Amino acid sequence: MAINHLAPEQTEQFADNIVGFARALRAAGMPVGPGAVIDAMNALPVIDIGNRADVFTTLEAIFVKRHEHALIFKQAFNLFFRASEEWKHMLDSVPLPDQAKKKPQAGARRVQEAMSQPRMTETPQHQEQDLRLSVSDKEILQKKDFAQMSAAEITEALRAIERMRLPQAELLTRRHRPDSRGLRLDLRRTLRASLRTGGDIIDIHRLGRIEKPAPIVALLDISGSMSEYTRLFLHFLHAIGDARKRVSVFLFGTRLTNVTRALRQRDPDEALASCSAAVEDWAGGTRISASLHNFNKLWARRVLSQGAIVLLISDGLEREADSKLAFEMDRLHRSCRRLIWLNPLLRFGGFEAKAQGIKMMLPHVDEFRPVHNLSSIQELITTLSRPLPPHHRSLIRSAA
Repeated sequence: MAINHLAPEQTEQFADNIVGFARALRAAGMPVGPGAVIDAMNALPVIDIGNRADVFTTLEAIFVKRHEHALIFKQAFNLFFRASEEWKHMLDSVPLPDQAKKKPQAGARRVQEAMSQPRMTETPQHQEQDLRLSVSDKEILQKKDFAQMSAAEITEALRAIERMRLPQAELLTRRHRPDSRGLRLDLRRTLRASLRTGGDIIDIHRLGRIEKPAPIVALLDISGSMSEYTRLFLHFLHAIGDARKRVSVFLFGTRLTNVTRALRQRDPDEALASCSAAVEDWAGGTRISASLHNFNKLWARRVLSQGAIVLLISDGLEREADSKLAFEMDRLHRSCRRLIWLNPLLRFGGFEAKAQGIKMMLPHVDEFRPVHNLSSIQELITTLSRPLPPHHRSLIRSAA
């Protein structure tokens, strides 16, 4: 076992690098606490810090606690210690497998953003000025159109979307559970409890209906005119999918693709990469009528049977607008509890439903809302959090 004896000035640089690397990992989304930093500072002097592979393995064992964080750690390690001049001698020793020739992997964007963040060494005056500027920028960012955002603004918008949470709008089911304030008598539990008192009924047990969050089914248009809006809205669906498990997502252009399972991956970049890999017609044409027909025929009974809320994200520019489109929209509307159409064309103040496809679809929706900026998504969250409207069925039967 090699023990490195560092000079005081080297020890200070050593600690700065560990703290800086831990800060970068936290910025990239990994949970790194002060205890892990202390463990790293105690472990690295024991190994040969001139051996890059040994340093990588040691820090990985300390900082990586979940399987999905391994890829982020590897990319962060490569970026941080390639840019760090203090530990330049580490880069000249045993290298890790070269990733330069490979296609950028999921999570690379988030790690590069974390590496590009400035160190927290500014004076309080500069920090206060940056804070005022950031607040102003956030106010502008909330109302800026996704299609007009720069790459940096898209990055900030994605961070804001990842922090969004959707309150649970509860839906009554026909199932019951023990509830002291319930309205239904639990005869079985009441009689069973009476056996303890010789048949005398002392405690009356009651049942209450189980409430579950209403399922959300999203149908997203991935045609060329909707590509940027759909990509950002997928981040929103991924963010709310962690807390609300009953979220089904379908993408359609010229065909319908179910990406629900791909979007359930914990890492947002990996989830979006899986969705892109599963779709063959991204940024292509639009066949809304055919896609809705396939959904109503193959998927409606599976995902809409429990009073689901359907989010239709499309500009409605259908190239085959005929009576079939109106029929499929009406069928979809009758199958769900609420149908909300999110159309980025509503960002224009003088918008009028002149396109034939929009005219046929509009009579069959409950709400017609914009989805072109962060404010519109926040308003959608408010709408989805309201009490659910009455349905043509008074109660929704839960799955067994």
